[in-house]
Amino acid sequence: MVTRIGVPKEIKNHEYRVGLTPASVRELAAEGHALLIQSGAGAEIGFSDEAYRAAGAEIAGSAEEVFAKADLIVKVKEPQPAECRRLRPDQVLFTYLHLAPDPEQARLLMESGCTAIAYETVTDRAGRLPLLAPMSEIAGRMAIQVGAVALQKSNGGSGILLGGVPGVLPGKVLVIGGGVVGANAARMAMGLGADVTIADRSMPRLAQLDDLFGPRLKTVYASADTLDRLVADSDLVVGAVLVPGAAAPKLVRRDQLAGMRRGSVLVDVAIDQGGCFETSHATTHSDPTYVVDGVVHYCVANMPGAVARTSTEALNHATLPFVQALAGKGWKRALAEDPHLLAGLNVHAGQLTYEAVADALGQPFTDPRNLVG
Repeated sequence: MVTRIGVPKEIKNHEYRVGLTPASVRELAAEGHALLIQSGAGAEIGFSDEAYRAAGAEIAGSAEEVFAKADLIVKVKEPQPAECRRLRPDQVLFTYLHLAPDPEQARLLMESGCTAIAYETVTDRAGRLPLLAPMSEIAGRMAIQVGAVALQKSNGGSGILLGGVPGVLPGKVLVIGGGVVGANAARMAMGLGADVTIADRSMPRLAQLDDLFGPRLKTVYASADTLDRLVADSDLVVGAVLVPGAAAPKLVRRDQLAGMRRGSVLVDVAIDQGGCFETSHATTHSDPTYVVDGVVHYCVANMPGAVARTSTEALNHATLPFVQALAGKGWKRALAEDPHLLAGLNVHAGQLTYEAVADALGQPFTDPRNLVG
């Protein structure tokens, strides 16, 4: 089966990642597929049009051309309204969607009639999220990096150096959530020399983290009382909680901010799923922070986009086998043969096919197994 695969340039604010690298294009072209890459799609991170041509792609002059000609659209971020309106019923979209907190995007995708498969809900045999994991690793590591910068007095922070210096105690970091984001945030924070605590509700996961990091990492059960106490005592709080496909739970209330030191920082890595702090709202790389009750909030919805070259390569290593399956078999057969890829199906022909998304949006749920059987 030969599929025409299209890659448009990302248009979200300061989003420089690209759906396919030249290396991925070369693999797909070798399998006989036709690749159509929008001119300049990877230019900002060093992937020139010439590199894509050399790998076997055709260069399109506009996004309109890509959407008009492609059978399979491969992106990074959720489609913006103008992109949603270019989709058509016989087209497959493969990208991050994060639909639970985004009813407008869900409505537009349903109206388009397309088949939309979300990176973030594809699973593996262990129940993990292999296409979310590379970006979660990057976002977790970045959370400490951006949090440390936000703590600088010139940026509205408290003036705390996370690692401290001889004779001065290090800053205190609380990471809420012990998954991929949380573990990577903890690793970076400990590397800087901070005083780091991870809070989670899974005792087996806390035991794993204790084995992994040893006594340098403090682990606690995330009860409401514990979070009240630790949030108030922390210089930097990282929200790293994920419920696959669903809206993130609100774990820090606004009234808790009053107990925090002025200039403390909250970094909400869960903002793509609506955020896990009550006072969170999405920001951009061009205007990343705001202050509520004296506490600095960093809530950029596409954090890994700031390190777009690393992010693109890491993401392609994870997504390429699934792109090959979709292109080589067609979406219906690929999903029928792989229940883990089937878990990524969020929208098809105007129907919501991921239960947590349907529940979050108050819409009917269609079992995806009934669509591919």
